[in-house]
Amino acid sequence: MPRRHMHVTDAAEAPLRAALRELRIDLEVPDHFPPTAQAEADSAARAPRIPAADGAVATEHALDDATDLPLFTIDPPGARDLDQAMFLARRPDGSFRIHYAIADVASFVTPGGALDAEAHHRVTTLYFPDERIPLYPYALSEGAASLLPDQDRPAVLWQLDLDPEGVLVATSVRRALVRSRARLDYEGVQRAIDEGTAEEPLDLLREIGLLREELEVARGAISLHVPEQEIVERNGRYHLAYRAPLPAYGWNAQISLLTGMAAAELMLAAGTGILRTLPTARDGSVARLRLTARALGVDWPHHTSYSALIRSLDPHCPRHAAFLQECTALLRGAGYTAFDGTPPSASEALHAAVAAPYAHATAPLRRLVDRYTSELCLAAFAGHEPADWVRSALPALPHEMETGSQRANQVERACVDLVEAALLRDRVGETFEALVVDIQEQDPTRGTVHLYEPAVIGPVEAAPEGPALPLGQHIRVRLAEADPGLEPVRFTPV
Repeated sequence: MPRRHMHVTDAAEAPLRAALRELRIDLEVPDHFPPTAQAEADSAARAPRIPAADGAVATEHALDDATDLPLFTIDPPGARDLDQAMFLARRPDGSFRIHYAIADVASFVTPGGALDAEAHHRVTTLYFPDERIPLYPYALSEGAASLLPDQDRPAVLWQLDLDPEGVLVATSVRRALVRSRARLDYEGVQRAIDEGTAEEPLDLLREIGLLREELEVARGAISLHVPEQEIVERNGRYHLAYRAPLPAYGWNAQISLLTGMAAAELMLAAGTGILRTLPTARDGSVARLRLTARALGVDWPHHTSYSALIRSLDPHCPRHAAFLQECTALLRGAGYTAFDGTPPSASEALHAAVAAPYAHATAPLRRLVDRYTSELCLAAFAGHEPADWVRSALPALPHEMETGSQRANQVERACVDLVEAALLRDRVGETFEALVVDIQEQDPTRGTVHLYEPAVIGPVEAAPEGPALPLGQHIRVRLAEADPGLEPVRFTPV
């Protein structure tokens, strides 16, 4: 999923939307699926092929029937690619049981087929401010494989039992036929919980989410509740607005995070799997982030840890929101670790932001690796060897995912450049207060500045014969260029 959530309103039609269309052409982003892949998707949508434990193919009628579970989904308004559905219950002893259904993409994609090959080429859904480029055709991602309400769907059904403090004590996972009862959105969920009108299964989202957040703090983990950036046009000029995530978003994320941690435990115990890993942030990255905090007026005492600082920030505050956007830089270096026979060491298996082993398991409609995680976990829980098509894919998956992630990051960076240029396109020649947050070692007259207002980061270049840029110091800069689709923002010192 993207580190920065960004979208444009209908009013911001041109030139930003035109530039985004050109960007997709320049980056060779596919605008359709190959006919053979589309045909496979259309056929699978009509008749899914359920993988059986012995490698054979079953039908929906052979699945465990879990359609009695009153599952519900929580997604942004209008979303149709619904990967997860849940049902939360309190048990008589005060503990909790979570049923978490994940879209069973393997029931619709034939290993080695044209659709499988196209998924390995795309790797992830790509997110642009004005649209998204899906991993799978809409016939599956927004149709037959999506956990849409009032539809029977094959799913990978997790059962996660927690003690009264929210600690995971038992895990099971199986294939099942499920039926979601309701498609909810975050604002509606938050309102129902706040007003006390939510029924217990939904109200428990807050209770369980808060318990899991407390455990996250105890682990020293980090959750970035990054605000969504919205570019709007008012009176002929673009403006940047932040939309802070609701608490319900974080509570929902905790259920997904819990499932990813449970998946990692299953695969590590079985000796075969693929983990999402992240090394501890380098000191230099943290030092650079401290400079950014200074630029935005975010108080970061030296005795306060990064994780503690993050939890103290208010995403509704524009300066804090901008800083949270920049905190995503510390997530760089994340990768995938595949293993078959010998599990990685504790340090090699760690995801530093989660502060525990973790796997991508809950977004198979939008991320390639999650389909394999589901199969590995199903085999591990059942005590079976993974299917040959799963095991044979493991060696190449980390590189494929890295390549796909780099493409997604490239799209994200290019979109940010476009949006910033659109934001400042009518202000070329104006001066701004800024902080120098980076300089080039080989050419100290070039570097990066962070504006105080608006919260934009861009390159700065002094005259070749001029003095070196003062790292960590406040300077005034003049906007030299900003043209969406032609020139990203560029500044010169005043």
